[in-house]
Amino acid sequence: MSQVGDPPAGDESDVGEDGRATGATERDDGDDGDDYRVFWADAYADEIEARDPRDPIVVKGAVSPSGIPHLGHLNEILRGYYVAEVLRERGHEVVQLFVSDDRDPLRSVPRWLADADFTLVGLGEVDAAALGENLGVPYVDVPDPFDDGHASYGEHFTQLLRTSVERVGVPVEFVRTAELYETGQLDDAVRTALERRDEGRELLAEYQAGVDDSYVPFMPQCRECGRLTTTVTGVDLDAGTVAYRCEGLEAGGQHIAGCGHEGVAKFREGKLPWRFEWPAGWAALGVDFEPFGKDHAEGSWPSGERIAREIFDSEPPVPMVYEWFTLGGESLSSSSGNVVTVPELLSLVEPEVLRYFFVLNPRKQRDLDLARVDRLVDDFDRFEATYFGEVEPADDRERRFAERAYPFVVTEVRPDRVRLPYTFAAVLGMTDDPDLRLAMARREGHLPADAPDWAVEAAMARVERARGWAEREDNEYNYRLQAERPAVEVPADVQAALDDLADAVATGLDEDALQGEIYEAARRHDVPVGDFFAVGYELFLGQSRGPRLGPLLAALDRAFVVDRLRGAG
Repeated sequence: MSQVGDPPAGDESDVGEDGRATGATERDDGDDGDDYRVFWADAYADEIEARDPRDPIVVKGAVSPSGIPHLGHLNEILRGYYVAEVLRERGHEVVQLFVSDDRDPLRSVPRWLADADFTLVGLGEVDAAALGENLGVPYVDVPDPFDDGHASYGEHFTQLLRTSVERVGVPVEFVRTAELYETGQLDDAVRTALERRDEGRELLAEYQAGVDDSYVPFMPQCRECGRLTTTVTGVDLDAGTVAYRCEGLEAGGQHIAGCGHEGVAKFREGKLPWRFEWPAGWAALGVDFEPFGKDHAEGSWPSGERIAREIFDSEPPVPMVYEWFTLGGESLSSSSGNVVTVPELLSLVEPEVLRYFFVLNPRKQRDLDLARVDRLVDDFDRFEATYFGEVEPADDRERRFAERAYPFVVTEVRPDRVRLPYTFAAVLGMTDDPDLRLAMARREGHLPADAPDWAVEAAMARVERARGWAEREDNEYNYRLQAERPAVEVPADVQAALDDLADAVATGLDEDALQGEIYEAARRHDVPVGDFFAVGYELFLGQSRGPRLGPLLAALDRAFVVDRLRGAG
């Protein structure tokens, strides 16, 4: 098995020399040998198969339902999905699980939360005091701050995550950690951890500071206040109980105080610490493969791998370490509100574009800049066009990666699909007239005459997404085309220049030539260029500024532009 930090052979995908993200992979020696894999998911599937696993193969991911489910949570889900799909293609039965660690304690009160509609709300809009009173209580027992029908805080945010996964179209079975304890699926693991607590303590002390002779790998839940506590005063293996004193726990660099109650908890009335719970879950669920972030690779995985083998006598799964991505250059953070949710991104791009982002090399850090989401869409469109042989790839790696990975990104491979360039779709979004949108798209050659109705409908659906992007970012496409000619006073010399420009538009000049003609028409009639542009914007947008005028006019219906410039429309 590869060591964490070293990907399987073939997991070195990078961008092409031209800067496009190809996701292609290559071995260190550059030789396309038998172990070369152009798609990283194949390399991990090879490693899983090398262990000769029994079907169903189990792929797992997990997260604490601590707050706003954001796009970063899809890392484990979609990375695992691609590996699962490769294994299914090879004839295996695969179950993909996603575990909500809802027995974890509420460690802090987040500054931002999300309601059932994914709307971000601040603490002032919920009962923040009630959340503060439940610090140290498992998420499954913390009241839902929105009182919207969910049984708990944990259930509320688990449901949002489930909804996110459904919208991306990934078949995942959700599992709750609290249910694993309640149904006894972790009984053996808890008993083993407590039986071998001295060995476990010595092992963990090699990886984690603060592990002393008093450490016991179990956190009872206090029957009085509901908080978890790390103070265990006795273990009765025959009775299956743990005696405790509720002194609270350390979380996020602060101490969450307990109530001082002394009592006895059964093995199902508490939880294993994370470093034991993670490997316990591998054994209980029969996990064969698990992706996780690089933070776990440096601490939790090395200890978890040993705890699995030396304490639980089980084999850890094939690991996969992925890089985090940033949002607008900043780290994703549910508590601070620097997030983008799945529904939010899907209002801007198609599901397949979102899935494409995660099909790229998981070992390369990327930034998702919503201000330039058009570039992500352009990259996807090129990836898709490369698969269908519609563009010349930069190199053989780009071609091979597209041919291999594209079918996993889309729900159905459809050669007659149509894509509007994203920024062109944003231009179409300047008008609310669906007929004008269609006419403009056909005029520019983006809708083939023989395109089936479903393809045209799907292509035009991008217009509303691009319009939403323009409004969100308030960029150069956030304008509205005026349906009627605004009442603009146009001097004779300016009208003469507009007539010249109309003649140029009628000849079918492209956007660059048309941009140049705007300058030339103004100069021929001694009209200040700035004033001429301002009139043009007023005629079409009802304001004195806007995007590059040449590309805008080139994208609009030719007859419409000519009539508007001549004063007839």
